[in-house]
Amino acid sequence: MAQVAATRRNDAVRLTRRGRVVVVFATLMLLVIAGFTLGRASSQAAGPSAHRPLPTVTVAPGETLWQIAARVDPGADRRALVDQIEALNHLHDGRVVAGQQLRLPRH
Repeated sequence: MAQVAATRRNDAVRLTRRGRVVVVFATLMLLVIAGFTLGRASSQAAGPSAHRPLPTVTVAPGETLWQIAARVDPGADRRALVDQIEALNHLHDGRVVAGQQLRLPRH
């Protein structure tokens, strides 16, 4: 009976050095593949609009932000649109010059 118990203990799976290297390599590859898959899924969740550049407008001579807001989106609340344009372009005093390129919010 003692001999049967001894052989059962020795029947456990034992990996050679080469086997351990294969197991570690396979585990690392699975982790890398999982990381790429999760990264791709999260970037697709952001949507295609995240990669498109914002629309821009060139300031005409004598034009104000209020006039630009009216020209760009006549039906929108001009105050809100002017605030968004100021925030997107880091304008602190609302002044613009002719020829200046301004980024516009997406509708």
